[in-house]
Amino acid sequence: MRRQLVGACLAVCSIFLFSGNALSLPPVQRALLDNGLVLLVSEEHSLPFITFQLLVRTGSKDDPPGQEGLADLCASCLLFGSAGKTMVQINDELDFLGAQISASADEDFTTVTLRVLTKDVGSAFPIFMGALTRPTFPAAEVEKERSRSLGAIQSSEDEPGVVAEKAFEKAVFNGGPYGHPTEGTRESVSKLNRKALSIFHQTHYLPNNSILVVVGDIDERLMREHIMPLLEQWPSKAHRSEVPRTAFADTGRTIKIDKAVTQSNIVVGNGGMARDNPDYYGALVMNYILGGGSLSSRLMEEIRNKRGLAYSVESFFQAQKYSGSFQIVLQTKTASTNESIAAVMEEVGRIRADLVSPEELEDAKRYLVGTFPQRFSSQSKIASFFGQVEYYGLGLDYPERYPSLINSVTAEEVLRIARTYLRPDEFIAVVVADFKAMEAK
Repeated sequence: MRRQLVGACLAVCSIFLFSGNALSLPPVQRALLDNGLVLLVSEEHSLPFITFQLLVRTGSKDDPPGQEGLADLCASCLLFGSAGKTMVQINDELDFLGAQISASADEDFTTVTLRVLTKDVGSAFPIFMGALTRPTFPAAEVEKERSRSLGAIQSSEDEPGVVAEKAFEKAVFNGGPYGHPTEGTRESVSKLNRKALSIFHQTHYLPNNSILVVVGDIDERLMREHIMPLLEQWPSKAHRSEVPRTAFADTGRTIKIDKAVTQSNIVVGNGGMARDNPDYYGALVMNYILGGGSLSSRLMEEIRNKRGLAYSVESFFQAQKYSGSFQIVLQTKTASTNESIAAVMEEVGRIRADLVSPEELEDAKRYLVGTFPQRFSSQSKIASFFGQVEYYGLGLDYPERYPSLINSVTAEEVLRIARTYLRPDEFIAVVVADFKAMEAK
């Protein structure tokens, strides 16, 4: 990799992950290009493939009011044509090369990924950059995708788990940027059009608002000949990143949604934490013990194994760029709805009342550290991991520090975090159930 990299500042960090045996990851090079693009490159030559993943710092949190679903639709329509190429031509060229390009948006960011054979990078990377920087958003194809999205939204209304999750997020985020579905609503998506997509793209798809991760069989020559010239031509422009308003619901309540279903779908929780919260690692440990540890968690032991009230129950922190949520999710028989919720509240009260046992603490740490290497099992996962490490500002030495961050958590810290971030008085409980059948019994 040439040192100057268009005059950028370059930092090289050798990453080592310890999980019993030392697992060595390839060095990662970081550069800030003149146009503001953050570039991360990790050479690994065992397979003749390269994965490019661009993370754009925009997602559904940036959807304008009344245009919910715009970030999602924009990502879905990127490959429908670029300057000089139709969608058919793009697809034919990608098929000929055996290359794959995909794009998706979530609440915080959008990712666009290219996977290609090393020998074909000179042909595939221009297609990738064309889709990113010069999409045409042809009206007919945009309308087809908008109709498809509307159909998916309508279909999701028949899925009780999705209905419960959407109602929970709307209530707990209290009108904030995470309070609407990434895909939008029927009302908002019906209003989206080609002009809105173009404005959104021009506003957010900028090099100074993006992170490009390159992982795999890349070398200095390929970067110099095929990658850097196109990156250098991507012009930056002023971009204002606004911190969204976050105001959680501060009063607990139960939302009942009557639906003819065979099981009750339940979501219980409250506002949570942001990913950069220093309590995040203690929260991982606490949550594993409460409901994140599959069959070994307290919720599973009490609600499934002892009482037989549900086949599965889990808890998790949805820690995002800004404060996310804490949730407990389960399905149970209609007749055992109230008993299941009561059992959940008992376990929440118990972990807020007493220290967890040394055995529970050790098991949680062992699992969280031991499963960490799974994040590096493919080029795509490595690219996604380091893109998010950069996005959340964790530092390229994060894999090296992660085990100590988890292992330093104490039982006292777990108790403090449970008392701080699990707030039963503020719990929003959403229940999607056949209430008519319940009342008839």
